[in-house]
Amino acid sequence: VFPGTNCEYDSARAFEEAGADTIVKVFCNNTASEIRESVEAFEKAIDKAQIIMFPGGFSAGDEPDGSAKFFATAFRNEKLKEAVERLLNERDGLALGICNGFQALIKLGLVPEGKIVGQNEGSPTLTFNTINRHISKMAYIKVVSNLSPWLKNADLGGVYTNPASHGEGRFVANKEWLDKLFANGQVATQYCDLDGNITMDEEWNINGSYMSIEGITSYDGRCLGKMTHSERRGEGVAINIYGEQDLKLFRSGVEYFK
Repeated sequence: VFPGTNCEYDSARAFEEAGADTIVKVFCNNTASEIRESVEAFEKAIDKAQIIMFPGGFSAGDEPDGSAKFFATAFRNEKLKEAVERLLNERDGLALGICNGFQALIKLGLVPEGKIVGQNEGSPTLTFNTINRHISKMAYIKVVSNLSPWLKNADLGGVYTNPASHGEGRFVANKEWLDKLFANGQVATQYCDLDGNITMDEEWNINGSYMSIEGITSYDGRCLGKMTHSERRGEGVAINIYGEQDLKLFRSGVEYFK
């Protein structure tokens, strides 16, 4: 949890309902000593974890000049970088990022590379919606790959309804990367219409993402980043909205370790 994060409670609840024990850690940055203490606390927590999640929100108010930069800067710290590498490479752990968390994962390189490498000029990224303002609406997404253990319990080809709330959710990549992502099965979910047709129509592809891409994974699928809020569901929530809302994302992540 970073200053500006606002989805930690929904995310923790979703994991707990799936049977996980959660630790919500807050990164404090008022002073240099608080930053050092936060780095040490995060490192210890990651070393005890099987899953790390980057929740949604507007970390550092999406400043300076773009979303999730504070998130990404913190995790490029050598201690946190090595802790994440131990989680993924030595303990077969999982990583999840939703909305602002997806922005953090892609800036770090955890998607699509599966490791913290940062971005270069040709890397896939997330940028401003084509309407140049914040979007808040229900979106329809289609599961197009079951490479990821996060999607083990989702129906391949299934259409799910999830809420979207973001200003920088447009997925952008060059042709080389797009071809690679599709060939590897790393495109997990795409925006679609009610009938499951992938479309560039802005009514359905709400932010103008290239190839209507909503979520991508690392090469092995263990890191997943997606824009729409799969954690924002529950009894009595959006009961007048058409379609299946439960992607079973959190259940799948927890069951991976059983």
